[in-house]
Amino acid sequence: MSVTDAQRAVLEGWVRRRSTAQALALRSRIVLVCAAGHSIMAVSRRLGIAPDTVRTWRRRFLVRGLDGLCDEPRPGAPRKITDADVERVIVKTLEEKPANATHWSTRSMAQATGMSQSAISRIWRAFALAPHRSQTFKLSTDPRAPRSRVRMCRWVALLSRRTSRAPGMRVSARRPAGSQGVHHALVHGSAVPDDQ
Repeated sequence: MSVTDAQRAVLEGWVRRRSTAQALALRSRIVLVCAAGHSIMAVSRRLGIAPDTVRTWRRRFLVRGLDGLCDEPRPGAPRKITDADVERVIVKTLEEKPANATHWSTRSMAQATGMSQSAISRIWRAFALAPHRSQTFKLSTDPRAPRSRVRMCRWVALLSRRTSRAPGMRVSARRPAGSQGVHHALVHGSAVPDDQ
């Protein structure tokens, strides 16, 4: 088996380079040892691999040269979701808000991007994204909801008058505006259980 000087330089580079995949480095070693004039059995013993492995890579190198040592495409359907698609979903999830909701759902993101719900779900899982689990409190997007603390206090007071007849419930008047009492009032219909 003969190897040109240019091919030998590439093969030796693949063997020495740390970033080379180990499979490609082994294939390069096989070709270099075979080119040194060793038999298939001697190469298999020297490298600790099966003789069929030596035959396979020796034959592929003879037929296709250096390209024969690289991995062939795997069987199956080609990948449909590109890296650009994944990036677009991540950026849209983190930086944009849907027009008619407080956060993205897999269904709304799928409609906005033209991808399937399961693809969106896989991307979110892979990057640990959960737009429905917010770490911060969000004010209501309802146009009737108050936008300032003063208006919020008035709104809570109005709701307390409406719910004062509900047995076992009251609005917390001890907590200042913007505290847990107001948060509870906004989220849970303005009433705080008596035990608080």
